[in-house]
Amino acid sequence: MAALIEAARAPDYPADIVLVISNRPEAAGLAHAAEAGIATSIVDQKAFTGRAAFEAALDAALAEAHIEFVCLAGFMRVLSPAFVARWRDRLINIHPSLLPAFPGLDTHARALAAGARVHGCTVHFVREGVDDGPIIAQAEVPVLADDTPESLAARVLAAEHRLYPEALALVASGKVQVAGERVVPSA
Repeated sequence: MAALIEAARAPDYPADIVLVISNRPEAAGLAHAAEAGIATSIVDQKAFTGRAAFEAALDAALAEAHIEFVCLAGFMRVLSPAFVARWRDRLINIHPSLLPAFPGLDTHARALAAGARVHGCTVHFVREGVDDGPIIAQAEVPVLADDTPESLAARVLAAEHRLYPEALALVASGKVQVAGERVVPSA
């Protein structure tokens, strides 16, 4: 999120970050966004009796702010198929692996255990499956012989901070589109 906010400060960046929503009131990103002059909102899932009510409130907050694209960053909830369908091709996620390898949690430890020689991150449009959807961009990070999950995670995070703003710029500027289930250059 911080990398997206920083990128959007450039006058020629094709997207404005207008709202940061968290489902956790204690999320550090809320304070960072407020310091940057960006509106914030808390839609705490604990305040709702079920996922449908939580997602309806989330959708209402996004609609009220006239949001065009949703960029997930540190949002660790699986969204329902109905919510994903409402935001199809406008809901973007970043994942710390080179999808389709290592979806889900503990990606760095799993990459090391598998003997991967390269690892990285992926920005993709969200689909119903966990860490599934058309890939917008990827960044590779070498796996070093002495890597630990923590050292590998630090290099992947640095790549994420570069990749996510680049991928959002491609989408927001209309330079890419989804054709079938693949991201292709716009005609």
